[in-house]
Amino acid sequence: MPTLPENPVKRLLMTADAVGGVWTYALDLAGAVQAHGTRVTLAVMGPAPRESQLNDARDRGLEVIHRPYSLEWMHRAADDFDRSGAWLLGLADRCGAELVHLNGFSHAGLPWRVPVLVVAHSCVRTWWRAVHGSDAPAEWDVYTVRVAAGLRAASLVVAPTRSLLEEIRREYDVTAPSDVIPNGSSAVDMPPGDEAKKPLVFSSGRLWDEAKNVAAVCAVAPQLPWPVYLAGSVDGGTGSFRSPRTAHYLGMLSRLEMADWYFRASIYALPARYEPFGLSIVEAAAAGCALVLGDIRTLRENWSGAALFVPPDDREALCDVIEDLINDDSGRAVLGRLARERSAAFGVSQMVDRYLAAYAGLLAPAPVG
Repeated sequence: MPTLPENPVKRLLMTADAVGGVWTYALDLAGAVQAHGTRVTLAVMGPAPRESQLNDARDRGLEVIHRPYSLEWMHRAADDFDRSGAWLLGLADRCGAELVHLNGFSHAGLPWRVPVLVVAHSCVRTWWRAVHGSDAPAEWDVYTVRVAAGLRAASLVVAPTRSLLEEIRREYDVTAPSDVIPNGSSAVDMPPGDEAKKPLVFSSGRLWDEAKNVAAVCAVAPQLPWPVYLAGSVDGGTGSFRSPRTAHYLGMLSRLEMADWYFRASIYALPARYEPFGLSIVEAAAAGCALVLGDIRTLRENWSGAALFVPPDDREALCDVIEDLINDDSGRAVLGRLARERSAAFGVSQMVDRYLAAYAGLLAPAPVG
């Protein structure tokens, strides 16, 4: 077990949003970092967190401050950039932050007085190319300029997969120091459920996001002998999702409710076109679901040998793979076991150890001579 450097960070400002997996990631990381003696202020922008999300933060003793400024990938972000930037700079001063951890790009270009770590969770340009097969249109030029400026100014750029980091480096010509730190989930530490798996297929996430490609799961649902259940948001920054008649829509669920559905589901399907990491996949894997995933580089990087892969736009293949799993009890059980074993690599303890080492490196005195 490597010995970590003494935690030098007493106060940390971390940004987050309550829209998707960044919230779960930020709470798990911030809570664990705070347990190591760092006081964390969580600056949340975009839509307000739901009460269940705030309860999760309170359970970890985290200070959450929310302002409804548009997130950088939202269409009104340019109008809010100066206001949100001034708010973050003021917040860093008021909380005495010794280091800033940004779960976004653009604000790294602000005149910070302390080191800034930037985490790449996704980006519009790489999302657009994966979903639409072309470069992002001119309406995203301001976003591109600000993201590039933020990446140039960062003290350290982190991505959760090597594949995403390579894409970001190519897209924006990143020259700042960089590292790969896989996301972690507290779901990995949960004991296996006592209840037997149910004959159902589950999918979740931002259902409105074309990158998640949940619509493909809905499209094949009528051909499957098992029911399909969905959970997640139906309206978001780039579109909306109409709840289909072919699947059972559960709405937005709390973290505990999601965990219950992961433990029930025999199969978790996410034929994503673009998924930089996929915390929902880790949570499903930790619950022993057999995984059916989109055949893309980031998901191959994490799940090769522990999941089945389908081309995102091949619905016939998706249907065949899920149906084959439904009809293969032993194969499904083996795949669920392999997924659970693989999920152990994505625990919170591994993630926080890597981030504490990164924080220590950013605050270490410059070598003399």
